Amino acid sequence: MKKENKTYRIQKSEEEWLEELGPERYHVLRGKGTERPFTGEYNMHFEKGEYHCAACNAKLFDSNTKFDAHCGWPSFDKAIPGTIEYIQDTSHGMIRTEVCCAACGSHLGHVFNDGPTETGMRYCINSLAIDFESE
Repeated sequence: MKKENKTYRIQKSEEEWLEELGPERYHVLRGKGTERPFTGEYNMHFEKGEYHCAACNAKLFDSNTKFDAHCGWPSFDKAIPGTIEYIQDTSHGMIRTEVCCAACGSHLGHVFNDGPTETGMRYCINSLAIDFESE
């Protein structure tokens, strides 16, 4: 899933990613897949701690930025600065902003400007794309 002419800090072959991630996580993180809504481990998870990229362990979100958007996926109103790459996504007849890990290029989800907090942002992230580390 490497972006054209883009070199990421974390480099692996797609075979290595598949071996490490397994088929489900590989489908989401490297194949730009989406898990079914309301099925992810972190959708209604509100423990204090940090959320990391499930592919490379880069820290992406603090738990104090997580909220319940009632959309079926974990939602955050702000990413840790410098950790996210933003890419225009015109698939499925829509114009959206895809969010990827800036360290490894793995797909995390999408960001929308309809969030209910002061940032106005809603990072809609697949649970399979993140891991959690409690405080």
